[in-house]
Amino acid sequence: VICVMQVLTVSSSVPPKVFAALSAAEQARCSLQDFLLQFPPCEMSFWEGAQPWMDTLGQTLNQVDIIDRHMKYLRCLQHIEELSAAVQQCLMTSSIWEAIRAVDSMAALDAGLNQSGCSHLQNFLRETLHFWHKIIKDRLTSDFEKVLTQLQWPIISPPTQSLTPSANSQEINSQLDLLVTQLLALQTSYPPAWPAALAMPPSQATPLCLPIQIMLLPLSRRFRYHFYGNRQTNSLSKPEWYLTQVLMWMGNSSTFMEEKIQPILDRAGATISARVELCRGLLSLVQEKVASDASRLLYDDVLFCHLVEEVLQFEKELRSNQSYPTVLPGVLHLLLEDAVLQKWLTVEKKMAVEKMDAMLSAEGAWSSQYKDISDMDELKAPDCAETFMTLLQVITERYRALPCPSAQLKFLGLQRELVDDFRIRLTQVMKEESRCPLSARYCAILNAVNYISTILGDWGDNVFFLQLQQAAVSLGEEEVLGLGVTEVGRLASLEGSLFEGLLALLDRLKGDMMVRLLDWTMREIAEKAKPYCQDRWLSLPSQHDQSTMSLSSSACPMMLCVSDRLLNLHQVLSFSLFQLSWQGLAERLDNFLYQDVILSNHFSDGGAAQLQFDMTRNLFPLFGHYCKRPENFFKHVKEACIILCLNVGSAILLRDLLKESEDVMRDCAGDPSPESALNELGVYCLASCDVLILLNLRASWPVQ
Repeated sequence: VICVMQVLTVSSSVPPKVFAALSAAEQARCSLQDFLLQFPPCEMSFWEGAQPWMDTLGQTLNQVDIIDRHMKYLRCLQHIEELSAAVQQCLMTSSIWEAIRAVDSMAALDAGLNQSGCSHLQNFLRETLHFWHKIIKDRLTSDFEKVLTQLQWPIISPPTQSLTPSANSQEINSQLDLLVTQLLALQTSYPPAWPAALAMPPSQATPLCLPIQIMLLPLSRRFRYHFYGNRQTNSLSKPEWYLTQVLMWMGNSSTFMEEKIQPILDRAGATISARVELCRGLLSLVQEKVASDASRLLYDDVLFCHLVEEVLQFEKELRSNQSYPTVLPGVLHLLLEDAVLQKWLTVEKKMAVEKMDAMLSAEGAWSSQYKDISDMDELKAPDCAETFMTLLQVITERYRALPCPSAQLKFLGLQRELVDDFRIRLTQVMKEESRCPLSARYCAILNAVNYISTILGDWGDNVFFLQLQQAAVSLGEEEVLGLGVTEVGRLASLEGSLFEGLLALLDRLKGDMMVRLLDWTMREIAEKAKPYCQDRWLSLPSQHDQSTMSLSSSACPMMLCVSDRLLNLHQVLSFSLFQLSWQGLAERLDNFLYQDVILSNHFSDGGAAQLQFDMTRNLFPLFGHYCKRPENFFKHVKEACIILCLNVGSAILLRDLLKESEDVMRDCAGDPSPESALNELGVYCLASCDVLILLNLRASWPVQ
């Protein structure tokens, strides 16, 4: 300031001379213009002779321009000095508002110098601006802290009384209103180059408003006192201590911020939330602490996992209980740093593999915990499968809140890898049990595969995974998920899901296990059915010769075996798997009876009637417990019984019609087609050639 005064004093005698020179130059310019207008253009030789004179005049004008810029520079310095003196005078008279207005004028001048190129002048102005800012801010801060102390700020514990119990509460509130308003006004004039004392963490999009910064000072001191240095409360194994403490401060202070500070901000036209601003400030303390602790725990799996869990819980409570806006960053972005995220993925996989080993080797791994509660045990999932899917769900809940889809997809890739690993483990156990597919463990493995497949199918339609699916397509993350071009195309069109490949492998395993189970069951039934296949169907007496019909004695072992197996499968398999199993068993049994009993024998009227009785009154009802029309699953046997039990006249007419249709292609309108004739009898599955074979198995034909 003294240097500026000296420059201004020395230059005080210069302006009259400069103004005189400028006036003379202006008169010369006007005279030259009048001369050019009065006389016609001169010859080239004249202008060539005048060129030196013109050059000299140009140099003079350039010198005048330089002097003019110097004068403006000096006037700017003088203006800065005047503003500085005004601020000083206002502070001496405690005219804070006038001082703030003078500082605002400095800030406006600073903005006007941005394009001037006068870097030294601008630096001088900003240093002056920072100087007065600090002085005004320190004075306001001192007064503001006194008022806050009277209002019992900071609120460390839950408030138990009214916020304004004192007798002079109106005066305190007026002072609070004035100081907050002045601090807000002072903050608007900060220059671009922020003082170090007011610098905010990089995670903060915009600086906190100045009153909140001051209110945070005592809380910040408490935080650093307890959670830094050698204090017992600064423990790497207890991040919940400082996370919980900050949440408590946020909750305890919310009423004060909303009732005391927010109305002042609203009257000042500040479009900010006092409560959110305080949370932002406290959150900056947490962010710094979490980042520091996370880098120190990269080589300790247990403590690192604990930190991640606590940070996730903190974020959840911050968004829910404190209603912290989702558009503002919390603490989860700290977990997305490359080293931290990679450590998280590694530990997540390690822990999951260890849990898989434990759950598969547990004593009750293959029994359902809901086996005694019928309405809750529809899927009959063994404990290991349910625990595994719970593990995947917990992983999902952990990474669901991450603000980065790319990071979420990395966790999804880990989940897909774990599912495939678990499928391979199930396959290995299944191969050990495949010698007895009807064993409880084999069926439990089948239930586990079906349970995992069902849950993954549901996840594929979940909104969260559908959003991840679109993110995978838009971000081109097929390498992370191991997807091919075809799969990416299906994902983009929403024809497939993120679990489509895994579902195909699980369905293949389920199909192979079902085939093995049904083949084993059918071999057992076929063994029991051998006497029935070799029964004397040709020599059985007519139905009219028997008072009552009864089940063939040779069919009893087969029927008992079918009944036992259906009951057993119904008890050990999930509902959907049992539906597939009894339908598959019915299909195999239908083919077996048709091939090994019906087509392998000849039947008298009594044999045909006995066969029909055994099927319709004994076999079909065994499956009638699980569907309304079980005969529809035994189409070959049912229709064969219809053909074998036709009366003689109808059988002859049908045989003749079928034989004629084979010999000649008749197209007479009056003759029924073979298909329509068969349909009238209730035969839809068997072809004409099959019906002819069945008719030839009848033994009771009239003598021609």
